[in-house]
Amino acid sequence: MRYLYPDAVLLVFCKAPIVGQVKTRLMPTLTAEQAMQVHIELSLSTLQRATEQPLCAVQLWCAPTIDHEFFISAADKYPITRHLQHGADLGERMNHALCTALKHYKRAVLIGCDCPSFTTHDLADAISALNEQTTAVFSPVEDGGYVLIGLNSPQPELFVDMPWSKPHLMSATRARCQQYGIVYQELAMQWDVDTPDDLLRYQAL
Repeated sequence: MRYLYPDAVLLVFCKAPIVGQVKTRLMPTLTAEQAMQVHIELSLSTLQRATEQPLCAVQLWCAPTIDHEFFISAADKYPITRHLQHGADLGERMNHALCTALKHYKRAVLIGCDCPSFTTHDLADAISALNEQTTAVFSPVEDGGYVLIGLNSPQPELFVDMPWSKPHLMSATRARCQQYGIVYQELAMQWDVDTPDDLLRYQAL
């Protein structure tokens, strides 16, 4: 396949849809089974948008295994490859995936699978933002974190002792970039599906 950005790769982080282990903050508004179905729907929608235009190679980074039937089915349906997340926490897993990808590509962009506001244009903007002047790119999210990070070189400092899943993640990340002289760019604000209110917003789409 001929890609618009052959030197870039998109990494999609995704948990296996296991009842009671995904989208738990939507419970008890939803049952565990319903929350799992929301996770599946969001994940497939993300892969659809990631691959609907030939921007770049797309990798699905899976947890806790790459052999869950959902991942196998997704790889049959979409032009993606499956990879296993490694690390004790989210920061270690993200850093490992990005460092691994940057051994083979000049630019790597990592996203989660629960951000319905992303468009193909947003993903292209993230890839384009990574150039000789800009080392890192982020898409901040309304709850104070970020839903996309892109790098053109390993930056392990961005993943150690960070307040993952806390409302001050993006502000802590800005401070860390400034501390280490990492030149970064922020893209348009996004929103993701974590809470019952987010779910209502998503359903209204």
